[in-house]
Amino acid sequence: MKQVENHIYYNALFDIYGELLTEREKEIFTLSSIEDLSLQEIADIKEVSKTAIGKTISTIHKKLDYYEEKLHFYKKKENILKLIEEETLKEKIQKELN
Repeated sequence: MKQVENHIYYNALFDIYGELLTEREKEIFTLSSIEDLSLQEIADIKEVSKTAIGKTISTIHKKLDYYEEKLHFYKKKENILKLIEEETLKEKIQKELN
C-alpha cells in the first residue's frame, strides 16, 4: 500500500474502531495522523523515546487491522459506497437513454 493510501486507510479504520483503542493510543494516533506531528515531536510531548512512539503506532495499526479482519466494517462500507455509485451511474445512463 502506498503511503498516502495507507494514511487514508488507517484514518478510516480509526474513524470506525478508534473507540476500541486506549486513551493513550487514541491520543498518539491523533497526534501522528491528524495533527501530522513527527515521531520525535510526539515523543517530546509524551516524554518518551521516539522508538516507543513508533512501536505504539505499529501496535495501533495492528489493532485496527485486527478489528477490521474480524468485523469487516470498512470493507462493508466500501462495498456499499460502490453499490451507491453504480446505482447512481445506472440511473444517469437510463436517463440519457430515455
